[in-house]
Amino acid sequence: MAARIVQKILYQEVADRLRGMIQAGELRAGEWIDEVSLTASLGISRTPLREALKVLVAEGLLRIEPRRGCFVNELSGRDLENIFPLMAMLEGRCAFEAALKVTDADLRRLEPLHHDLRRYAEQGSIDEYYAANALIHVAIQDLADNRWLSGLIDNLRQVLSLSRHRSLSYPGRIDESCAEHLAIFAALKARDPEGAEAVTRKHLMRQLDALRALARRDEPAAEPSAFHAVGTAETHHEHR
Repeated sequence: MAARIVQKILYQEVADRLRGMIQAGELRAGEWIDEVSLTASLGISRTPLREALKVLVAEGLLRIEPRRGCFVNELSGRDLENIFPLMAMLEGRCAFEAALKVTDADLRRLEPLHHDLRRYAEQGSIDEYYAANALIHVAIQDLADNRWLSGLIDNLRQVLSLSRHRSLSYPGRIDESCAEHLAIFAALKARDPEGAEAVTRKHLMRQLDALRALARRDEPAAEPSAFHAVGTAETHHEHR
């Protein structure tokens, strides 16, 4: 019995390490998982690694291809179109609940995070901006103090980590993102739940807009994908 408990803890630790490697870009989307190399670098046997891989496959971070092995998953355009509206709804609700519960002490803790965010945006430091941005999203989620909502967001956020900060590479997006975060912070300061929710939803959907634009830019001669078609239809609908 004791051996099973130790083994379970080990594979969970390995799963956490692999998640971190994916989020840091050390394991990139589409990359083949080299089990021999990983067991050597992590100092573990094949058994906890394979158990950890099963966990990440279930979470959608990895995929198994018959006779080829395990790969870091890649999000399709359709995946992004399906996930971002859900994230916008869920994180919008987080901001709504956070605005109802935020205290002056909470706002003082958030202030330096937003100063850092603005500084990184001005410097064009995408990696640092991405990290500060993530801290703010988690902080607002913590302020909402809704474990059911947090569980849903955490699951989707892990999957979205596959695309990392690609939307921030779109020209002008980092400045827009910063302005949106400052607007969310202003709504929290004003204890305006509806405003915080609306700006947060816009913030998430603008990320999707940037990814759509990058897809169009990167595949100018390709036939429109489902990603492009849905994006175009939704953009047309928004501006009618």
